[in-house]
Formats: sequence, structure tokens, C-alpha cells
Amino acid sequence: MMIHSQDRRNHDTPTIHDLIQQAADILAHARRLVVLTGAGISKESGIPTFREAQQGLWARHDPQRLATMQGFLADPKLVWDWYQFRLGLVEQAQPNPGHRAIAGLEPLLPHVTVITQNVDGLHARAGSHQVLELHGNIYRFKCLRGHGNLSMADLADQKATPPLCPHPNCQALVRPDVVWFGENLSYSVLNRAVAAAEACDVMLIVGTSGVVQPAASLPYNAWHARARIIEVNPEESDLTDLAHVYLAGPAGEMLPLVLAAMSDQQAGAVAR
Repeated sequence: MMIHSQDRRNHDTPTIHDLIQQAADILAHARRLVVLTGAGISKESGIPTFREAQQGLWARHDPQRLATMQGFLADPKLVWDWYQFRLGLVEQAQPNPGHRAIAGLEPLLPHVTVITQNVDGLHARAGSHQVLELHGNIYRFKCLRGHGNLSMADLADQKATPPLCPHPNCQALVRPDVVWFGENLSYSVLNRAVAAAEACDVMLIVGTSGVVQPAASLPYNAWHARARIIEVNPEESDLTDLAHVYLAGPAGEMLPLVLAAMSDQQAGAVAR
């Protein structure tokens, strides 16, 4: 366990209880909280990372064939089948205590925004309402001519693999509405994420390595805006040096403890 080096000089080595209380106190005073999440929190729900999912049948395929526009145009069925396989894994998963604890912050704070690199929709299923999905959503689809916001229900009557766009007079190939290698993030979503990071007074970083751009820059936006930063990760990341409080452990274990500590602090304040 550690706290940010600027604080560590003035404190004895804190216990896990101390760190939980510090994180709870910071969060309890947040006016505008941003939660930035990565693959680690989804992995706790049993969803393998992109690389981990490349096992068995898929192990012999180059990722560049499975998650690029060039790969899709070269073999649309292969890429469609790969994402249907991944969608099946996501559909079997459930939000874990980490997702639910993040959603549980909303009733306690004035403003909470979740920015996620995950495409599985688990934050929304856990009850978070303000979720910015940087890399898209695996449940959503779009065609190569730009018709978007399609669901599997919109494609259910088709037998083609991949399906063709159901819009009249279109018939373009349909693809998952996720960001592939070499593609830009949604300009609108990224702008909202940057604005939220620059406006927050607390950022909670959960389960991200801090190496994938542009998401990895968002904590720096918050830090330069003098936000307090809390990181929850089983292992230190490229972002740990920014953290005022670092909780070394899974989100599903750490975040419910923080939420309970916040509730205890609020109950104590009411009792006084």
C-alpha cells in the first residue's frame, strides 16, 4: 500500500485501514467526481482481455486481422464471428462489486461521471447513469455507410454474416460499433471526457494500466487541474505516481470498503 510521494514524507507508513479512510474522506468531499476504468474491472467479472480471448480457435489469428478495418474488409465473416464470440462472453458476465460500488457513489455525491475504456456495458448494467464509453459498445452496431445505433434486434431477421444494413436502399456491411486499431475515438465522446477530467476535483482510477492513449492522458488533465487522485489497482501502473491515495487490490474488494467507510463517516456526521 502506498500514498503519493508528496504526502508520504509527512506520514508514517499507512495501514490499509488508513488508506481506505483517506480515500473515503477525499471522495466524501468531492463535488465533481470522475471515475476512469479499464480492463481490470471487467476482468473481475470474468471477461477476458482482448489478448486473453485469443485462445483456442482464435490463437492462430493476428489481432490486426480481428480488430482493424483492413481485416474486416479482407474477411468480414471472420471478424464478425470473432466479435460475436466476444459478445457471448460479455452476455454471460455480470457487474461485480466494483461496478456496483461505483454506481453506489451516485446517491452520495453531487456529480459523478464514469469514463470507461471497456465496451461491455457493465457500468450501465450496475446502475451508473453518466457513462462515457471511449471505445464504443459491443452491443451496438453500425454500417460502413454511417448508419449507427443498431442493435441485434434490428439485425435479427437477417441470415447474412455479417448482416447488411437494414436502412432502406443501403445494404452496406454492418460492423461492431467499437474502436478498432488505427481508428479515432468519437470526437464528441472524447471532448466530453477531457472536459470532465479538467473540471473534476477528484478522479478515481480503477483497473487501467495507464498506457493506452488517449485515455491515459485524462488523469494528467485532472492532476494539472489540481484534482485529488485515487487509484485502485492490484499492481502499480504508469499512473500510480499521480495518486494521492493508492489502494493495491481488486476493485471488487477495495471499492465496497471505501463505500462503507463513506457511509460510516456520513452516519457519524449525522449523529454529531
